[in-house]
Amino acid sequence: MSLSESPTSIASRLSALAQRLGLSGRVPRMVFERARTLRLPFMALPVPTQSLWWQAGPPLQRLVDLPRDALSGPVQEDKAAARAVLMGVVERETQHLDDFDLRRIDGLCSPPPSLDDSLASFEELAASPLGRCARIISYKDFLKTISHAMPRFLAADAVELRQASWHGERLYWAGEQHGEEFACAIAYARLRGLEVTLPAELTRYRLSASGLAELQRLYHMTAMPVQAWSEPAFMSLLLDHGLPYARLSLLRYPQAPEFLLLPKESPESNALGEGLRLAGAPDVIAYIEALQQRTAS
Repeated sequence: MSLSESPTSIASRLSALAQRLGLSGRVPRMVFERARTLRLPFMALPVPTQSLWWQAGPPLQRLVDLPRDALSGPVQEDKAAARAVLMGVVERETQHLDDFDLRRIDGLCSPPPSLDDSLASFEELAASPLGRCARIISYKDFLKTISHAMPRFLAADAVELRQASWHGERLYWAGEQHGEEFACAIAYARLRGLEVTLPAELTRYRLSASGLAELQRLYHMTAMPVQAWSEPAFMSLLLDHGLPYARLSLLRYPQAPEFLLLPKESPESNALGEGLRLAGAPDVIAYIEALQQRTAS
């Protein structure tokens, strides 16, 4: 935009843009123009890296069984409609495997003492300070360590596994405790060439292209910083005209943004969504689509 443009020229361009976006009517245009000038501390959503830790990635698997009270907002029908669409974004399937070699597992669902994304394998974990909990120098030590992590190991109970398309092909042990000991035992089994097989229940999660397309068709979904909910300029746009919306807290790290879902069928909500995008709000749907493309390549 040229510095020499007159206010009239700028207003004409904004009006033309609003018309192209289908924002007819005085209130939608006003919402759009006010929204695009908001100054909020928007931050890009983190791109997940290949990690040993399941918890290092976005918890999109929660969308499959999204509780009825997971979304907040003033109107129950708006929350229910958004929830129904969100639950179609991720698909889940479970497969039973009769003889699964535990040496193929290369990830942990248990919460780590600290997320160290520099660790790329169980072998690196075993050699790190996290691996000090298990000192395995014999087969007897191996049995003791893996039985501590999996109390029913010698009874040959099925091992529970997880896999998610946004984590690539990595297989994660679903145990919630003693992950470091499990990793050290598996690293030892690989080193010594020990064949360790058990029945397995593998739960796979994958992003649904059709579910994402439906979400894109029906909603704007933006990542709003925590400061937004105490910002008068933003809250007045959201509340003064009775806009339909729903909020979802999905991410679990400090100062994580909350997702705002705005139905496109409402001219005012659509205007707010378009304006927030121009103001710099991260597009959550585009973020998830990028994960889909990343894992498909």
